[in-house]
Amino acid sequence: MSGRGRSYRYVGPVELKAAVRPGDGGRRIGSAADFDGWTVEQSAADLGEPFTFVVGMDGALRLAPRRSEHVACAGGDMVLSAGEISFVHEGGRWAVSEVSNQSTGYCPDVSSWDEVALALDDAELGRPSRFTHEVVFRRCPDCQEHNIVREDDFVCVFCGSDLPAVWNVERTA
Repeated sequence: MSGRGRSYRYVGPVELKAAVRPGDGGRRIGSAADFDGWTVEQSAADLGEPFTFVVGMDGALRLAPRRSEHVACAGGDMVLSAGEISFVHEGGRWAVSEVSNQSTGYCPDVSSWDEVALALDDAELGRPSRFTHEVVFRRCPDCQEHNIVREDDFVCVFCGSDLPAVWNVERTA
């Protein structure tokens, strides 16, 4: 386990997590060799599309087809980050062209970028200095619904209440 940053438990629909079976999970990419092996199994068309990703609790990147659920990519486990990612092959090496924390199943904070960066560095993939598209998630303290904050408007789209300035998606006991 990495222990480096905040971990995120799945907060999406319970039926999606219930559908995860043993052996489900994205392809673990812990090194450049892992990534190279994975790319040869992908079609050129697939490599041109974004992929679902998670950073597992071991700090490794896991990849699955775009329409995969993040909870399935994670094998039902907690994650250090989750989102969508695209790759480009340039100058004889692979690099990340776009990456976001867009996962409504885990709703990771933008601060989870540090874990993504470490996982991409381990896989020796060129990368941007931050998420190319940042998604700000908040849970409404009044109605408890999950929100995506747009244009710094921290107001719940469901009930109109003010949303907190800091990440609060996961309920604490």
